[in-house]
Amino acid sequence: MPTKKQRRRQEKLRRHEWEEVWVDEEGQEVDAPPDAAGETAAARPARQAATKSTARKGSSGRSTRKPPTPPSWERVARRGAIFAPLMFVVVYYLQKGSHRSFAAALYQTAILMLFFVPFSYLMDRAMYRTYLKRTGAAPPPAKKKSGD
Repeated sequence: MPTKKQRRRQEKLRRHEWEEVWVDEEGQEVDAPPDAAGETAAARPARQAATKSTARKGSSGRSTRKPPTPPSWERVARRGAIFAPLMFVVVYYLQKGSHRSFAAALYQTAILMLFFVPFSYLMDRAMYRTYLKRTGAAPPPAKKKSGD
């Protein structure tokens, strides 16, 4: 048996008027089709769910942002050049108080950059490939080497 609180909530839900909303494939609201006027209340929720799911298939509601260009090592190297000083400062000040060493911080920053730069390239490549799959676009043609 439902509790008093549950009964109050159910009564509250029954008090409100519900309006049927029909959505087409583009996500625009449209008038109800004439064949839906005489259907039973039991069939209505299933039909509404089907209508809403088909409307969502065409559009996710968010626009896809196009990556600027395919991933490149130049862009990744520039990003590494921006983050290297920041990493150095963090590494230098995270060393223990009296044992701060400029050379040790420089060495640790170089090790971090050896991981950061390739990882950054792999992330750019994964994001670009995901974009291509999502949009169905073809990748740009590969540049031919001048020696071939």
